[in-house]
Amino acid sequence: MIPEKFLEVLKHEGVAAIATQGEEGPYLSNTWNSYVQVSESGKLIYPAGGMKATEANIEKNNRILMTIGSREVAGFNGPGTGFRIKGIATFLKSGIEFDKMKQQFPWARAVVEITIDSITQTL
Repeated sequence: MIPEKFLEVLKHEGVAAIATQGEEGPYLSNTWNSYVQVSESGKLIYPAGGMKATEANIEKNNRILMTIGSREVAGFNGPGTGFRIKGIATFLKSGIEFDKMKQQFPWARAVVEITIDSITQTL
């Protein structure tokens, strides 16, 4: 289940960081909160323009960690909150979710879909 506060964070701009495991260790890529959406099936999706190293890492090990936060949403101790997401990522290059996102973001070459294992508020 996706917490309401997490959904509130998605309404505010910020950087979302995605960690994958690369050949040389952890690898980070970024997107914007405003690009991240919740699909009808309850998965996180966002457009990928580049992210070729991220895609290559996911082909070998599809487990990811992601962080999303905003200073605009109250957290545990005042202004600002953040979340850590653990899950399984897939790059979609066709299908309904891809077609919808491609209309919204014409530059997208793929859609990253994350099946959520857990979402933990960290701030």
